[in-house]
Amino acid sequence: MDSRPIGVFDSGLGGLTAVKKLIQLLPNEDIVYLGDTGRVPYGSRSRETIVKYAREDTAFLLSQNVKAVVVACNTASAAAWREICAMSQEIPFYNVVTPASLAAASATQNGKIGVIGTVATVRSGAYERALALTGKARAVIQVAAPLLVPLVENGRTSPDDVVVSTIVREYVEPIVRAGADAVILGCTHYPLLRAALARAFGGDVALIDSAACTAETLARDFTANGQTGSALPGTRRYFVTDSTEGFSEMASRFLESDLTGEIAQISLEEAPEIKHKLGG
Repeated sequence: MDSRPIGVFDSGLGGLTAVKKLIQLLPNEDIVYLGDTGRVPYGSRSRETIVKYAREDTAFLLSQNVKAVVVACNTASAAAWREICAMSQEIPFYNVVTPASLAAASATQNGKIGVIGTVATVRSGAYERALALTGKARAVIQVAAPLLVPLVENGRTSPDDVVVSTIVREYVEPIVRAGADAVILGCTHYPLLRAALARAFGGDVALIDSAACTAETLARDFTANGQTGSALPGTRRYFVTDSTEGFSEMASRFLESDLTGEIAQISLEEAPEIKHKLGG
């Protein structure tokens, strides 16, 4: 039994979709969540900036004595994975790219797999490399969809919203035209757009939720390795780098339930424990 918390971070609140799944699968686990809301989004940043931000996020979680780190950010998983993993040899790290790629490879019948993600995620080629390793992908059709995160962050997710449906249709059209039968939602914000995406793709396309796949992988590992926590209900602590005002309301959308737990604002660049973890 290991009572330390699981650490999860994302550039904003999209990673709460991973937290939602973790709570469903491992309700007795304590969870520490960090949303870098003061610097969201990461997807349009340079690789150097993404690495810097991701290392600071990881350093904060390590300072909380976590037993695992979930990188619930496709951009950071794709662009900074090596640098993140180098920060500790003591605990496991989980990205969202590998589990989603394995799930897509299992779901496809024709070997044509679509990926929608941020500019940085698509530019990194991480999904192409991961899918190539499965041996199941005959073609990978990637589309950068930079407008989807702002839509979700502003609560515009309904498939009946004309703005949402128009933007989604434009982004998915190349993937539909290519005939992909499995599509990876390569950003943890995108599950909130599942209804709009499903309508645009049609019923025969499998939509792969990268956050859920990662949570399922961690849950399997923890159960198999006896790393689960106590028999008591787990606690939740949420940290953001911008104001906490309005956090509960927005977070509840991603969690699809009322938010419970502590909420605090922090500064990643000033906290001494983070500087220590970064070697500063």
